[in-house]
Amino acid sequence: MLHVVQYRPLRLITQTSLFSMCLKVVLSRPVAFAQIWKSWFSSRSLVGNKNIILMGPPGAGKTTIGRIVGQKLDCPVIDIDDDVLETTWNMSVSEKLQDVGNEQFLEEEGKALLKFSASGSVISLTGSNPMHAASMQHMKKTGIVVYLDVPTTVIMSRLKSMKVDRIVGQSLGISLKDILQFRKQFYKRWYDIRVLCGGDVAAEVVAEKVLDAVKRYQNSELETFISTRSSRSGRSMEKDCHKYFSDVVTEGLAPDGGLFVPERRLPKFTAGEWQSLIEATYIERAQVILERCIHPADIPASKLAEIIETAYGENFTCSKIAPVRHLAGNQFLLELFHGPTASFKDFALQMVPHIFAYCIPRSCNYLVLVATSGDTGSAVLDGFSRLHDADKQRIAVMNFFPEDGVSPIQKSQMIGCQKENAWSVGVKSDFDFCQTAIKQIFTNSDYTGFLTVEYGTSLAAANSINWARLLPQIVYHASAYLDLVHQAIIPLGSPVDVCIPTGNFGNILAALYAKMMGIPIRKCICASNENNVLTDFIRAGVYDLRGRKLIPTFSPAVDILKSSNLERYLHLISNEDGQLVTQLYNQLENQGHFQLRKDLLEKLQQDLVAGWCSEEDCLAAIHSVYSTTGYILDTHTAVAKVVADRLQDRTCPIIISSTAHYSKFAPAILRALRIAEINQNPLSQLHLLSSYSPLPPVHWGLLETLKKKGNEDHQVCAADMSMLMSCIETLIQNHFM
Repeated sequence: MLHVVQYRPLRLITQTSLFSMCLKVVLSRPVAFAQIWKSWFSSRSLVGNKNIILMGPPGAGKTTIGRIVGQKLDCPVIDIDDDVLETTWNMSVSEKLQDVGNEQFLEEEGKALLKFSASGSVISLTGSNPMHAASMQHMKKTGIVVYLDVPTTVIMSRLKSMKVDRIVGQSLGISLKDILQFRKQFYKRWYDIRVLCGGDVAAEVVAEKVLDAVKRYQNSELETFISTRSSRSGRSMEKDCHKYFSDVVTEGLAPDGGLFVPERRLPKFTAGEWQSLIEATYIERAQVILERCIHPADIPASKLAEIIETAYGENFTCSKIAPVRHLAGNQFLLELFHGPTASFKDFALQMVPHIFAYCIPRSCNYLVLVATSGDTGSAVLDGFSRLHDADKQRIAVMNFFPEDGVSPIQKSQMIGCQKENAWSVGVKSDFDFCQTAIKQIFTNSDYTGFLTVEYGTSLAAANSINWARLLPQIVYHASAYLDLVHQAIIPLGSPVDVCIPTGNFGNILAALYAKMMGIPIRKCICASNENNVLTDFIRAGVYDLRGRKLIPTFSPAVDILKSSNLERYLHLISNEDGQLVTQLYNQLENQGHFQLRKDLLEKLQQDLVAGWCSEEDCLAAIHSVYSTTGYILDTHTAVAKVVADRLQDRTCPIIISSTAHYSKFAPAILRALRIAEINQNPLSQLHLLSSYSPLPPVHWGLLETLKKKGNEDHQVCAADMSMLMSCIETLIQNHFM
C-alpha cells in the first residue's frame, strides 16, 4: 500500500527553536502573535486528520486550487494524476489510457486509488476517479469530498484552450459535451460539499470558497433558527433554545407562538454563482440553492438530491417544472401549476413530506396538521400519500378546510386525495378560523402533552408557517429570473419586477428571500382580491381587522385576512426585533389592529407595492387575455394581471406568478368566457373547457382525480375547538393504535 505522508518538503523546526521564535514574537508584537496563533490553530483544526478531497471534471482546476488550499493550510498537497498514478504506472496518464483503453483504464485507476492512503492532506482527484465506486468509497472515508462545480460550457472552453483531445470515455461519435454531462451523475453521488465555480473566477477566489465551505460543513452549530418573537437578551441567555433545521421542520411553530427564521439570515450568491446556473436545469438549480440553505448535518447533499429528484422527477407534467411564458409586452407568466394537484403548493409539498420523514425520529409517530384556503389541502394530501409504506405507518396528515369556502373542484380534489394516512375535514367556518385553531392547538402544551403520553403521537405543521415550506418557493422565483437571462430577454444583473397574488404572504415572502440571496428583483407587487387587508397595510402601514369580514371570491386561495408569513417579514425589516413583533401581534390578537412605525413602513415600501382587484375586473381580465391570446388565466393569476397592469411602470420585465391552473376554478372561468350553460358536475365542466382547445390544456391530474370512483365521504365539523380536537384524537386512534 502506498502511504503518502508529505508531498513537498517542509522546513524542520526543533521544539527549542520554535519556542525561541514564539518568545521573540510574543515580546515584540503580542497582538500579531495572537493573530498568527489563532490562524495556525484554525487551519490545523480545519483539517485535522481528515483530507480535503477535491473532485470535479477535467479542467475544473483541481490541481491548481488544491495547491493554493494546501499553502493556506500549510498541509501536504497530493495530485492523484502526478503523485499516485504516474508514479505507480511509470508512464503518463495519457499513455496509459491509450495503451489499455477506457474500461481497463478505469479499473486500473481504481485499483491504484484503493492502495493509496493519506491523512491531513489536500487531495486532487482525477476527473474519472468518481466513476469507480469502490475506490471512491475508500476515499470518502478519509475526508470531506468537495465538488468543484464548473459549467459544462466553461469546461469545454478550457479543455480546448489546453488542447486536451482525449479524456476517459471519449470515442468516435460521442461528443465531449455528452461525456461531461454523463459524468455529472457520478460527481453528484460522492460529494459532501459543492463549490460553484464560474468561468472568470480566479483560482485564489475558488480556494477561499473551498475553505469557507469546509468551515461551514464542520460548524453546523452556526446555522440555527430563532423565533420571530424571541428577544435578543433572551437569545443570549438561553442558547439551548436555538433550533436546527431538522428541529424546525418537525416542530413547525415556535413554543412562544412565533415563526422560526434563520438566525444568520439566508446565504447570498455572487453574480458569478448565478451565472453558473443559467444553463442548469430546474432540478440542478434547486439542488444548488437548497444545499446552501440546509446544512448537510441536517440533510446530506446526496439525500437532498434524492428528495429533489423524487419531488420533481416524474410528478410534474412539464419537463421545465416551472416554465416562464411570454404573455404580452413586458409581461411574463411563471407557470406554477404543472404539479400533480395543479397549484404552486406542489413545489413545496412534493418535497416537504420526504424532508419531514428524513428528519423525524424513527421511533415516533407524527400527525401533520394543515389548514387550507383551497390549494394547500390537496397538495399536502397528495405529497404525504406518496411516502414509502413504512413512513406512511408512522406519519399521517389531517387537512382542515372551510367547508363552504373552496371551489367545488378543490373540494373534490381534497376528498379524492384522501388515502390511508391522509384525511380531510370540512369546517363550518372560514380559513382564518382553521389557521388560528391549528396555531392554538400547537401552543396548547396540555393537549399536545396529552397526545404524546396517551397515544405516543406528536403534532407537526405543513402550512407555510413551517420553514421547510418556504425554501422550495425561493427556488422557482430565482429560476424564473435565470430563465429570462437564458432566453436573452435581459442580461444578468438587470432588474425585474414580480407580481404575486397573495393572502398569507408566503409566496411573496419567498420572492423577497430570493432578492436577499442576490436575484435583482426591484419591486414585489402584492396583488389582493376584495379581501385587501394586505394592500391597505402596505400602502398605509396599518393592519386593521376591525369590522372586516371575509368576502368569498372567485380566487379563494387569497381569501385570507390574517397573513401568517407577514410576521417573518416584519421580523426581518425590524432587524430581528422579537419584542416589537410580539408587541404588534399581541395587539392584533387583543385589539384587532396594529400600526407600523414610520421608519419600518419606509423600509417595507422599498420592497413592496400593492393593489387589489374586484370580482368584475378579475373575470374581465380572463376574457380579455383569452380573446387576444387564446390563453386562459386562472382567477388568482387574473387578479395579479389586473394589479400588474395598474402598477407596473414598464421600464423592466415583470414576472407574474401563475399560481394555479384554471381547471380548478371551472365555473368562474366558464362565466368569464361567457358560456351560458354550465353543468354543475365538475368533470363535465372540465370536458366543456377542454372542447375549446385552450392554452394550456386542461390539467391531466385534475381529470384523473375527478374520474376516480373512490370514497366521496369526508368528515364535517362545527367551528369549535373541542370538535377539532376530537377529530384529531379519532384519527390518531384509527391510524396509529
